[in-house]
Amino acid sequence: MSRQDITVKLQEIFREVFYDDNLEISEDMTAAAVEEWDSLNHLTLIATIEDEFSMKFTLDQVMGMKNVGEMINVIEKALQ
Repeated sequence: MSRQDITVKLQEIFREVFYDDNLEISEDMTAAAVEEWDSLNHLTLIATIEDEFSMKFTLDQVMGMKNVGEMINVIEKALQ
């Protein structure tokens, strides 16, 4: 799966989790950029991504991701 394909799927997931059809993600986007991105929604986001991509994040990965770009990197690596 290409980085672009991952980004497109993530865009859909973010819109679903945060109930915002107009939400546009970018690689440098952080939790601070989304008002509804609290700890509960973060857990929902992680679980939804794991289900969609049939993968599991480690705790270190979850704690280490500082922006969407780093999240894409982790997903890319997991899908190899």
